[in-house]
Amino acid sequence: MISGKFAITIHILTLLTKFPNDYLSSEFIAGSINLNPVLVRKEIANLKAHHVVESKEGKNGGTRLAVDASKLTLKEIFEMTFETINLGYAKNQPNPDCPVGKKINQNLAVLYAEMNEKVSLQLNGISLEDFSNQF
Repeated sequence: MISGKFAITIHILTLLTKFPNDYLSSEFIAGSINLNPVLVRKEIANLKAHHVVESKEGKNGGTRLAVDASKLTLKEIFEMTFETINLGYAKNQPNPDCPVGKKINQNLAVLYAEMNEKVSLQLNGISLEDFSNQF
């Protein structure tokens, strides 16, 4: 299901792009997003697992971008956050004897696949640097 994770991740990475030589604390990042630092650290851990950011501990510790923002696409960031767009299906299995119920999930699956293709194409054409330059 879609959540605010992509927006949080983009916000984090945009901040890191704007301060390329600084290690930003999770508290600073959380203050910008107006979010609990624990949630910020969770997203930073995901970015670290994908080798997009690096962190250091201590008094002057924090997180900074570990990749070239001009080479990282929003599509790649989206895929680090979600595998695909999935708006979900009904909790109950539809009635297979109903003309709609017997095909609704198949038709939704095709729709979601088409949505993912279009989103991927659009996001692939935008680098993190391009996005960050809007601020």
